[in-house]
Amino acid sequence: MKFLIYGAYGYTGKLISNLAKEKGFSPILAGRDENKTKSLAEELGFDYRSFDLSESDKLRDALNEVELVLHCAGPFSSTAKTMMQACLATKTHYLDITGEIEVFELGASFDHKAKDAGILIMPGVGFDVVPSDCLASYLKSKLPDATHLELAFMSESSTSRGTALTMTQGIGKGGAIRKEGKIVPVPHAYTSRNLNLDGKEKSFVSIPWGDVSTAFRSTKIPNIVVYTAMHPGQIKKMKFVQKWRWFFKLGFVQSFLQNKIKKSVTGPSEQMREESHCYLWGEVKNAAGETRSAKLTTPEGYKLTAITSLLIVEKLSEQMSEIGFQTPSMAFGADLIMEVENAKREDI
Repeated sequence: MKFLIYGAYGYTGKLISNLAKEKGFSPILAGRDENKTKSLAEELGFDYRSFDLSESDKLRDALNEVELVLHCAGPFSSTAKTMMQACLATKTHYLDITGEIEVFELGASFDHKAKDAGILIMPGVGFDVVPSDCLASYLKSKLPDATHLELAFMSESSTSRGTALTMTQGIGKGGAIRKEGKIVPVPHAYTSRNLNLDGKEKSFVSIPWGDVSTAFRSTKIPNIVVYTAMHPGQIKKMKFVQKWRWFFKLGFVQSFLQNKIKKSVTGPSEQMREESHCYLWGEVKNAAGETRSAKLTTPEGYKLTAITSLLIVEKLSEQMSEIGFQTPSMAFGADLIMEVENAKREDI
């Protein structure tokens, strides 16, 4: 399948592009900065295109050359709609590596249009949300009448610049959970709990992770909360930020924070990616109070994103059986994550 990687020279886009070379793929690389895109393409021996998403003619011309786009240029809350709409117009399959609830909801809103166009729309083909989505579906299979789902994750690694920028944009938005089938806004650090994912008990706090959207569609479980590991001191800061959300929405504040991130944040080193792991936990509960729990260990998050995004491209190249909006586990089943080397799942 001929595909295009947009945002190829970003931190994660570059990891995906390099792995594509190792796996024998020949994608077209694309991005806004011609020099950066050209440099990476020449290094890897790939074709390239350079355009901003606002250049609609160039965008559509590029999409008309391929069957699928792997969109890696975030924050996706700012870029996904334009790319999705262009894919609908050109009948190009759409994948991205987002973890943003609003982008998943946007993709789901295009389900009927995607089916009419005969294309697949699948946001979140990386660490956000492949392992957690697969874990949610696995737990649902263990307790089919589950009414509540809790998921948690932690990483030994650091964040990339793109992830940090997305998180900064989200400061002013607050948290989110799913309650009785509806996404409900909640304060930052709305709820917390202690969990042992890696052999040591740690504090976890609720966050607006993508599974608040996707796990509902994958499992139909109406009540969902997602947690991440956080030091108690950071949790206190989150609660403080909640009182000042209005301030962090201000344009000059966002500009200051984003400029600071651009100067100081780079992303995990190669050594960190190779030596680190991600740990996930999930629990479902039904109306009778029965529960089922499981843990999942995977490679480091950014490394995993490169692996799973190209695994999904490979599967779609072999057989395109699903169209419309899909989550990873809806299209490929709960065991998709188990196809990743060194992924381990255990019931608890």
